[in-house]
Amino acid sequence: MVGKNKTLQNTTNLRKEMESNINYRYSFKSIFAQVERKLVTYIRLFYSLALAGPCFIQTGIGIEITCSTIIIGALASNKSNNGLPPLTDEQASWFGSLLFLFTPLGSALSSLTLDHFGHKTCMIITNVPFIVSQIMFFYANSVGTLYACSMLMGISVGYSGGPSSAYIGEVCEPKLRGALMSATNVFYFVGSLLFTLIYAITLEWRLTVLIAMSIPIVTIAILFMTPQSPMWLLTKGEPLKAQQTLGKLRGWPSHETFSSKEFREMIAYTSTTMVHEDDDTEPDATSSWGQLLRPEVYRPFRLLLVYIFFANLLSGIQYVPYLVAVFTEFGAPVNVEFTLAFSVFLSTIGGIITIFLINKLGKRFLTLSTLLICSICYILIGLIGVYWTNSKPITSWLVLILFLTTTFMSSLGIMPIAWILLTEIFPMKSRNITCSAGGAMGYLISFFMIKYYLELSNFVNFYNTFTLFGISGLFGAVYFYFYLPETENKTLQEISEFFK
Repeated sequence: MVGKNKTLQNTTNLRKEMESNINYRYSFKSIFAQVERKLVTYIRLFYSLALAGPCFIQTGIGIEITCSTIIIGALASNKSNNGLPPLTDEQASWFGSLLFLFTPLGSALSSLTLDHFGHKTCMIITNVPFIVSQIMFFYANSVGTLYACSMLMGISVGYSGGPSSAYIGEVCEPKLRGALMSATNVFYFVGSLLFTLIYAITLEWRLTVLIAMSIPIVTIAILFMTPQSPMWLLTKGEPLKAQQTLGKLRGWPSHETFSSKEFREMIAYTSTTMVHEDDDTEPDATSSWGQLLRPEVYRPFRLLLVYIFFANLLSGIQYVPYLVAVFTEFGAPVNVEFTLAFSVFLSTIGGIITIFLINKLGKRFLTLSTLLICSICYILIGLIGVYWTNSKPITSWLVLILFLTTTFMSSLGIMPIAWILLTEIFPMKSRNITCSAGGAMGYLISFFMIKYYLELSNFVNFYNTFTLFGISGLFGAVYFYFYLPETENKTLQEISEFFK
């Protein structure tokens, strides 16, 4: 009997010790969870495979847009032409701008297929014309082939805009959306930097495009492992899968995901959309295309077009295909190929800094400050180039430094913010169409700027173009001071309500 009581007492003591250990372990996990939440803002910059696909797509876009710069410069300098003669001004303007002309076609195809296939599948499809264009570049033996490659790249870039932008806007938390979108935009500069560095080292543009073809192949492999957007899954009647996907994206247990405010808002947001789709009494008002006539859609769309215009103008998009000639015109005694790579490196650094500044300073402040600085630098370049002509060794370095300053400042603010706004200022019902249409219009604006830049430069003089663009930027700063709202740390619903 005594032995039985002793055994019972030992069992009781053991149970108490186990409970004590369990409580201790639970407390440790609780403390760890609290510490983890303090660090989550910084860790989530790299928190999910979900953003890897869009990041690599941006890398590919950087390569595609830089292709014309490298090839036009290589052919003009007779470096590794491999049977292709130097391009005339007319041929160079078409080759440099056709990519931007065909992006609306890619965007239109994207808007027609995005609702049906979803973001993930569409992001995979966008790499197909990219791969084909790089193969054609490698074997190109005529100007016509170069044109065809530029068209294919335009379709690829246009098709990627809607799916990747809408996807990022939907999977990111409101407080991290700006920073994470800025992070993905950095990969655009990374793509350009890799491409220019490879060419600066090899001086063989055909070999450069062949190496660059590895990027879309890796992108496709990554996208096969990327989850679908939770919002898109909800619109397709799959709430359980949407719940599981959101939980994985946020690192929550499934029961927390279901009860979270964010998931409830997603359900309410998408439910409202689906109710409108089922309402046949007002088809024009509730259809995706009919929504374009609503104030909460056409007002942000108008703002976006104005923003993209000034962002392109003051980030120097019109100079991009001709940067080799621009740096040569400045006259500074530098290696043009490595100067080109250095300018892209500055853009990359600016994009990285944006990640950390955008949440603290906001998009409105960054827009106004960087736009003003770029405008002033452009005006100074124009005035120095026209009126200070008796000190060429000094002025050549001065205008180059001012130009590189605009490259850095535009990548710090106006350039990435333009594409961040694209992902967040439209209501969900029309987001797929407006993201595609907004991206298409942005690239169409770029087409006209690039296609007719050489004619404008011949008409008003090279340096006067900087003065003209700089003065235009000052007017843009005034417009944004009155009409650009602050969208940082706002939910998509709050932003949509602002424009109503």
